[in-house]
Amino acid sequence: MTGADGRRSVVVGVDPDPSRRLALAWAADEADRRGLPLRLVHAQGTPIHGYQSGEARPSWEEWNRALHGLGDQVLKEAIVFVESRQPTVEVSTLLAEGEPAGVLREEARSAALVVVGSWHLSRRSEMFSSASVALPLSAHAPCPVVVVPEPEHITQQPAYFVVGVDGSPHSAAAVDVAFEEASLRGALLRALYVWHPPLLGALDEEAAVSECRRVLSETVAGRTATHPDVELHHEVVRGHPVKVLTEASEHALGLVVGTRGHGGFTGMLLGSVSQGVLHHARCPVITVPV
Repeated sequence: MTGADGRRSVVVGVDPDPSRRLALAWAADEADRRGLPLRLVHAQGTPIHGYQSGEARPSWEEWNRALHGLGDQVLKEAIVFVESRQPTVEVSTLLAEGEPAGVLREEARSAALVVVGSWHLSRRSEMFSSASVALPLSAHAPCPVVVVPEPEHITQQPAYFVVGVDGSPHSAAAVDVAFEEASLRGALLRALYVWHPPLLGALDEEAAVSECRRVLSETVAGRTATHPDVELHHEVVRGHPVKVLTEASEHALGLVVGTRGHGGFTGMLLGSVSQGVLHHARCPVITVPV
């Protein structure tokens, strides 16, 4: 959604659990940094946890009224939280019926970015539960999607962002967003090209790494002129992209990746690296479409 003056909003999916506020806090701070309105969205695809139907099974109308009442309360509490954290941010709300991923994807059509939370249940179940919206939203949203994990991770000083680069148009778009995010926070930026040796066949490793360095340099070229305030560190690292990027971003403010990279198949809207870091990273992950 756009604001009254035509500005695109920062959209955030509001969790009904008041203890899960990291995504909401991230979105409120981002809206303040960018001078953008904040759109609070709560979608009701299934009854909110904690609602008790009582002995008699309620009618659809009763269910609907109860869910809307609870949804209104969720949004009112979210407004109070935002106003206490960022009192100057313009706030609007949407209480919608439908699956959260679909509702947020529709909101993403006119958003600057969409922010959602990720409650880490376990290594195996995180991000892949039936209630998760992060993967389908990241795959289909036309704007950047930020997935903020719970619980909060520990960052290091000096503060830094990490961006994955592979020379594809998607990674070039990710580099643009990474520079912008680092500039907004006065943070460093680590641009990494991860070279993964092929499993079969002989290869001139020195030549391959040299080509990776060339691609990396070309991808970041020009961005430093646009963002001279951002201190850039870039390097080629040997290893598996998901493992390297996850480890590099362990104490980062955020990790930025494209939705797809080189080697992606037509129709595959979310690449294996993007899915992997969404599954493993403990810092906010920003996926960027072209």
